[in-house]
Formats: sequence, C-alpha cells, structure tokens
Amino acid sequence: MVRHGESVWNEKGIWTGWQDIPLTEKGRYEAKLAAKAVFDIEFDLLVTSDLKRAFETLEIIKEELKIFHLPTVKHEAYKERHYGIFTGKSKWEIKRELGEEKFKRIRRGWDEAIPEGETLKDVYDRTIPHFLNNIFPKLLEGENVLIVAHGNTHRAIIKHLENLSAEEISEIEMATGEVLVYQIGKRGQLIKKEKRLINKNKGKQ
Repeated sequence: MVRHGESVWNEKGIWTGWQDIPLTEKGRYEAKLAAKAVFDIEFDLLVTSDLKRAFETLEIIKEELKIFHLPTVKHEAYKERHYGIFTGKSKWEIKRELGEEKFKRIRRGWDEAIPEGETLKDVYDRTIPHFLNNIFPKLLEGENVLIVAHGNTHRAIIKHLENLSAEEISEIEMATGEVLVYQIGKRGQLIKKEKRLINKNKGKQ
C-alpha cells in the first residue's frame, strides 16, 4: 500500500478530500521513492482511486518499475474521506478554532462526524466491501497487489487487516509517499507487516 505523493493542498495544509488536486514536484519525487521501495515485488494487479493525486502517483510508479502492461483498477471506492464543510480550509486554522482534542477526534477518530462529510467509518463501509470482493481473493490466490490511494483509505484497510479497535485506528497515521507491505496467508491471516518507506515530515501532512 502506497499513499499518494504530496499534493498542492497537502503542501499548504489544506483539507482536500474529494477535490481533484495534482501532485507537487515533491509529491512526484515521493512517488519515485515509493517505486524504489517496492522494486523487488512482482505485481499482478494495480489498484488506485479515481482522484488525480493517487493515479498520478501510480503512473509514476508504473513508469519507474516498467509495469505499464499490468491490469489496473481505478475505482471511486478508494477515494479519500470527504471532509464536508472543512474541504478547502486550513487544517491549522480549524485546529485553532476547535482546540487540539476536538481537532484530533475529527481528524483521526473512527466515527467523528463532519457536517456534509464522511467519518472514517463511512470510508471503511465503502472501501472494504470492494476490497473484500475484488482484491482480497487475489491475495488468497497468491497474487501481489499494489494499492495506491489516500491516508484514510489505507487506514480503513489497515483497520480491517490488523483487526484494530476504534481507539487503535485513531492512533494510526500514514503520510504522503509512505509504503506498507502486508503478507497475507492462504486462509486470510496476516503473516507479516513491513514499513518500507516512512515520510519524516509526516506532521506536516
């Protein structure tokens, strides 16, 4: 699993959600680093959301690894969380308005509502059914799948794969360009989790 590279709004600390914002030059570089982190894996299937910053990241990875020929699934189920009324606003201004505790619950909590937006639970409810029906069976068959998506999309999948509680997932964060590799057994059990690339500037995302 790879989170997309830095987008123009990531750079500015603006909540992006479903807005279709492109990568920065730094984001394109992060995508190249992500490709290097998984160069030894022979992929069978590529998956991404239908938002530009995710599939642009995947295109860079495909170019770096020369895997243009592989089947690719681009699907709205893997979109980022919809941030409702906070979309397009500065995260840090909202933090000042709401206070640190409330801000953390909204940003990382499991079922903390945003008016006109989604909770992480909502993201889970639209992402995991597609993952279980279309991606997980490939893993059980021994195929290697690359998913390039968003922080909250990946948090939803992480919650499922690691069977985390609502409290535990609230402590999980995945910054731009980060890479996680999971090994799944033939019975669906989690065998191994490996952090291959960690963004040192994660606090800015």
